[in-house]
Amino acid sequence: MLSTVLIAASAAHACIPPERPFLPMSREDMRIYADLIRGDFESYIADVQDYFRCLDEERARAFVEAREVSEEYGRFIEALE
Repeated sequence: MLSTVLIAASAAHACIPPERPFLPMSREDMRIYADLIRGDFESYIADVQDYFRCLDEERARAFVEAREVSEEYGRFIEALE
């Protein structure tokens, strides 16, 4: 039961990377779809910045959690003595 709670809690902190934009091989296709391609790349750049922020926030959260868990484990070990 406890492991189920931990798995559900960690899934809420998942950072999902953006999908890499598609670039056609043909220069002609690049010109034809220039506005769409430009928009896809601009969206990717904005989304990847959000992704990096999410990773930074998750890293900070995980450090705090790891410190708290270490302290709790210390209290547990002391209680057994």
